[in-house]
Amino acid sequence: MGASRTGSVARTRRSETGEMSEAEAIRLAQQGDAAAFERLYRLHSRRVYSLCLRMVSNTAEAEDLTQEAFLQLFRKIATFRGESAFSTWLHRLAVNVVLMKLRRKSGTETSLEQVTEPDEESGGPRRDFGAPDIRLSGSIDRVNLQRAVDQLPPGYKAVFVLHDVQGYEHNEIAEIMGCSIGNSKSQLHKARMRLRGLLHEVLREKARVERKAAGSGSGGED
Repeated sequence: MGASRTGSVARTRRSETGEMSEAEAIRLAQQGDAAAFERLYRLHSRRVYSLCLRMVSNTAEAEDLTQEAFLQLFRKIATFRGESAFSTWLHRLAVNVVLMKLRRKSGTETSLEQVTEPDEESGGPRRDFGAPDIRLSGSIDRVNLQRAVDQLPPGYKAVFVLHDVQGYEHNEIAEIMGCSIGNSKSQLHKARMRLRGLLHEVLREKARVERKAAGSGSGGED
């Protein structure tokens, strides 16, 4: 009786919204239901596209990578066991797709798990690499920040985008990247250090240009 009533409520909710739930869509998609897969695409494609776009900074490439990520989803959804959130599992597929693309372009073969040097796992007091980096905020416009992010190695870029742009916690990034929480924190720290150096160079170049322009202006007035 109770089970029948619960099923009735579930069917009523679905008829009211006109859409199947994510859990139902996953179950049916695993059985090959095309409509269920389309539902999952509608639920998640926007955020997957945003993640891809942040990592490649090219709309056409981001669209292609999003399609590739969902093609991987279509092939592998039967392996999803619900041990993590579906969005986390899907984003791991997407990150892998993007990293493979970036590494083909850069010619590097570093594995997803190689995110810290061995000596960083040695003893000593642990620093909180995941704390907000105030020195990266302000004084830099978005265009120059994106240009600097584009120069990061693929692994650095992935963790930086996931944490500082997409808002994932380190335990979630560890799941997505297939690494430890400590490695995620270390990789983020390295990414921020690299960005800081790149952005400082931008500021120095801007100051040089301004000094030159000021000097030229002064010369013209004499």
